[in-house]
Amino acid sequence: MPSSYSLGERYEKMMEDLIASGRFNSKSEVLRHGLRMVEESEARYLTELEELREAVRIGMESGPGIPAEEVRASLKARIREIAAGSKSS
Repeated sequence: MPSSYSLGERYEKMMEDLIASGRFNSKSEVLRHGLRMVEESEARYLTELEELREAVRIGMESGPGIPAEEVRASLKARIREIAAGSKSS
């Protein structure tokens, strides 16, 4: 089924250059290739989104987090312990 699309000068020139280079034989080939790339990109996006959702689910199920201030205070105390130990050596 024939379709008509307005791509603008930039993309029209790009298609003409790709055809002139011999990489593609027609505008239809260029458009199909572009649509395949969009399809692949969308599939990757959906896969990554699902992986992110799974990571969030695992994190939520792992229990409550530790407040940053508590972690920072614990690290500072540990650094002081290490520093004090190296001074007495």
